[in-house]
Amino acid sequence: MKKLLIAGLLLLSVVFATNKAGAQTKIGYINLGLLVQQLPETKAVQDKINAYSKQFLDQLTTMNTDFQVKVKDYDAHKSTMTDASRTATEGQLSDMQKRMQEYSNNSQQQVEAKSNELAKPLFDKVKAAVTQVAKEKGYSYVINSSAAQGNELLLVSPPGDDLTADVKTKLGIK
Repeated sequence: MKKLLIAGLLLLSVVFATNKAGAQTKIGYINLGLLVQQLPETKAVQDKINAYSKQFLDQLTTMNTDFQVKVKDYDAHKSTMTDASRTATEGQLSDMQKRMQEYSNNSQQQVEAKSNELAKPLFDKVKAAVTQVAKEKGYSYVINSSAAQGNELLLVSPPGDDLTADVKTKLGIK
């Protein structure tokens, strides 16, 4: 009986110690996307991404113009073409269309990679400021409220504090 009482007291002390440690956890949240968007450097990064993207768009426009000219020429002359010539021209048009689609997909991937490369320093800067504010204010966890792209990240959670204003101040954003 004495062992059972000691085990019970030991279990209660562990539970109370766990609850006390859990009570010290502070949870806050920020909107990381909004903070990055409001940085002064974001406009320069967006301009670089737009200029990079325009190169691909210009090339794709040229390819499309050439394709449209060849389609019109084909439509105008297909009634007088031999079967072999018509089949060869249709194959060339099909190949052009495939190349345009591949170029479009490749260019989208390259623009996305460049965008991620240029935006990384901005996100790193904001994350560093978030880390500093969390440390200064004693937060154990900070949740990104924009992570679900407009949807709530957590449906049920303990209340937290919005640290967005404090991080904006740390970054010098008004």
